[in-house]
Amino acid sequence: MEYFLQYLDDLDDLYSVVGLVWEKFRRALLKLISSVMVVAVAVAGISLALAHPPIALATSTMLFVILLYRSVTVPSPRWVTSRQ
Repeated sequence: MEYFLQYLDDLDDLYSVVGLVWEKFRRALLKLISSVMVVAVAVAGISLALAHPPIALATSTMLFVILLYRSVTVPSPRWVTSRQ
């Protein structure tokens, strides 16, 4: 009976190791995807600025206004107090 329990424990350890390896792989994959997306957005912005400067200026101004609006309307975690 002890051999069977030891076998189950080894299987549990193997499952945990596979989960840890998968988590590292998943994080690396997400970093790679986010890096590729940042580069793609930068290239798209530069190409838009070279091809159509007025549209690029309007787009960047709208994004800047949205960021300003969000920074004013969303409370900062430093200023939020927990109510108990």
